[in-house]
Parts: sequence; structure tokens; C-alpha cells
Amino acid sequence: MDYASDKIRNYVSCGKCRLVFVPNKFHLSPSDEKEIYDQHQNSPDDSGYRVFLSRLLTPLVERLEPNRTGLDFGSGPGPTLSVMLSEKGHEMDIYDPFYAPDTACFDSSYDFITATEVVEHLSAPGEELQRLWSLLRPGGWLGVMTKLVIDQAAFSNWHYKNDPTHISFFSRDSFTQLADGWGTNAEFFGSDVILMQKPLQG
Repeated sequence: MDYASDKIRNYVSCGKCRLVFVPNKFHLSPSDEKEIYDQHQNSPDDSGYRVFLSRLLTPLVERLEPNRTGLDFGSGPGPTLSVMLSEKGHEMDIYDPFYAPDTACFDSSYDFITATEVVEHLSAPGEELQRLWSLLRPGGWLGVMTKLVIDQAAFSNWHYKNDPTHISFFSRDSFTQLADGWGTNAEFFGSDVILMQKPLQG
């Protein structure tokens, strides 16, 4: 159903999962999308960026056994979270459709997978998250960082929706329902971090 609109795009809400998304006709071309990402200046040398990523890293690392194997999905032009997790003793792979497009990772399995500031860029987020979930070993963790939809009133003035590469917007309900379908719970940390653990059985 229609959820909101502005001068540039319309936004639609899924009545079932509460995902708010941008219809395909408003999506950027891959080249235009990459041109925006190329402007990002994130790197492991940026202490402020490290602090930002620590919002996910800290609760995740507290739940990991030593020397685990992880995948940073959507690592971007300046992979940093993977470096931080390597510094904690974990073995890391990275994947990004533009900057690290080796799909060999999808033939592997992992103890944990991270997706920081990624799911809002996905045109089929449910399919991608299901693929990541399938790569997790039993007991493994999926960590997501993304700003969450609160309600329509807040959405209309939300800066997060104004980024033209942001096309999928989750709410707490979205992740709760996703976790329910996977037989687990969604744990929320602060305003934008979600952790879900794959059941040991089933």
C-alpha cells in the first residue's frame, strides 16, 4: 500500500512484513549507484568510522567464540569492519557487488555474517537475507546495521530516505517477523543494530 511520497519518489509498505520500499521505476542504474558509492571516504584509518561500526562489532564479538570465520557482506569501497574483526582474531571474507565481487563466498559457510548499512540498498532484501542465513552454520550469527522506520509521521521528515541509493527500509516489526520465520529472535541494540542467531537444530 502507499506509504509516503516526496518530490522525487514514492514509497510503498508491505502490509505483511512492514517493509517500506521504493518501486523499481525509481531505482538508480548500477553505474549511477556506484558513482555515489565511489564518493564514500570510509577506511580503517578513520577513527570515527571505527566508533560507528563498533555499535555492531561490540555486541557481536561478545557472542562469538574465539577464532571464528565470518563474512562482511557489502563491504564497500573501504572495507573496515572486516579489518576490525580480523584484529579480534577472526578470519574474514568480504563481498561487495561493486568492489569485491568474488561470489566464491556463497559456496562457503560461516560462523557469523555482518551487513552494515547494506540492506537499505537491496532491491530484493528478503531474498538476499535468506541467502545469507543459509550460509550460516548452526549457532551462527547474522548482524545487521540499518536505520529503522518508526512510523509514517517520522518517515516524512526522515533524512535516511533522501539518499537515492536507499530503497528498502525495515522496522523492528520487519526483523521480528523475519526472525520468527527462521525460528529465532531478533535482538536490538541501540537504534540501528540487530543480531539474530541461527538455531543449533533445524
